[in-house]
Amino acid sequence: METLSQKPLTKLKIFSLKGVQMRTFHITWLMFFVCFFGWFGLAPLMPTIRVELGLTKAQVGNIIIASIAATIIARLIIGKLCDIFGPRKTAFWLLILGSIPVFLVGLSHSYETFLLFRLTIGIIGASFVITQYHTSMMFAPNIKGTANAITGGWGNLGGGVTNMVMPLIFAAIVGLGYTAGESWRYAMIVPGLMMWFTAWLYWKFTKDTPKGNFDEIGHSKTTAKKTDWSVLSDWRVWALTIAYAMCFGMEITFDNVASLHFVDSFGLSQSSAGFWAGVFGAMNLFARALGGIVSDKVGSKFGMKGKWSLLAAVLLLEGCGVILFAQAGSLVLAIVSMLTFALFLKMSNGATYGIVPFVNENNVGLISGIVGAGGNLGGLIFGFLFKSESITYVQAFEYIGVAIIVVSGIIFISKFFIKETNEIEETDLILDAAV
Repeated sequence: METLSQKPLTKLKIFSLKGVQMRTFHITWLMFFVCFFGWFGLAPLMPTIRVELGLTKAQVGNIIIASIAATIIARLIIGKLCDIFGPRKTAFWLLILGSIPVFLVGLSHSYETFLLFRLTIGIIGASFVITQYHTSMMFAPNIKGTANAITGGWGNLGGGVTNMVMPLIFAAIVGLGYTAGESWRYAMIVPGLMMWFTAWLYWKFTKDTPKGNFDEIGHSKTTAKKTDWSVLSDWRVWALTIAYAMCFGMEITFDNVASLHFVDSFGLSQSSAGFWAGVFGAMNLFARALGGIVSDKVGSKFGMKGKWSLLAAVLLLEGCGVILFAQAGSLVLAIVSMLTFALFLKMSNGATYGIVPFVNENNVGLISGIVGAGGNLGGLIFGFLFKSESITYVQAFEYIGVAIIVVSGIIFISKFFIKETNEIEETDLILDAAV
């Protein structure tokens, strides 16, 4: 008979490590955090790398695009790999294999080789799908949106921490007597080692499901369901995909260009620019979780239409904030407007994945991958704006802000076509310090 400890949790004891569900909860967000740290570890060092490799604006734009492009394909297939092999094995091998280009990027001495390594490193961005898949396996529907938002948000926090920490690691290595060109290369060893350690944690302390690993509960490659591509005909999947393109797509774009923008537009040093770019990412500590929590609360009272209305509202506020940031004429106004749009952007991330698990409960992995890939596709498209020689960074931000506002209108209109199929239970979020 199935015991209570083998069931998905209905309560989130956020400070607890008791039980496989909560251990997996914490390790899976840590895995995404570490992957995000490695994925964007080069971004705050780009002012130095740009000079050392003699990169043009167009080449920097291509590097931004490359850092996102590979993740699109990886996110489309990673959910299926979780279905077949389980999230535990999938995460372990993604960390081990993904660490290779992170370690070796320091060997590049030309634009072409650096571009190739940046493209390959982007594969680890697919770790997000594993996090959302694994969290969905461990929690019941009433808490799923909140749990997904917290693991996603705390994982995304890696993008902020890397912007703050990597310039400090770089400066420390310079302080040991190495040149700037050597220091950024050695700095990338740190995220590579972090990925190895996290792979060990994932293998040792997590399970695929509350009942056990796939091979322990009789799951095999032959029992994995055939990919149900009929989900591609569900317009809700595409609506959520473009919504995520506008929020997460903007997030990874900003993680890539923020340091360069603060250096070029406001004359900040690399370390100061990295700090303020890191503050943007640090909002993930609570903002994405807030979006998921509010989504669950709104869903319990107003159903799925309420969830879609919330998503439309936070997207609208995000778009307005991005436009304000683009027009900021001073560093103070830029920081204030950045924090404003960061709040609503990250809430949009959480609100999107507060809906994803309910679209088709038999294809959560596949839909998570499609919507997640949409986020990277948005970042890819935005990257072309920052690559253009005829468009300034300020104009690029303005265009993105307008696009976000347009999509918020599409999401708002979409809510009128939602058919309520079941009632969503109220979230029971327990901030319990018990271990």
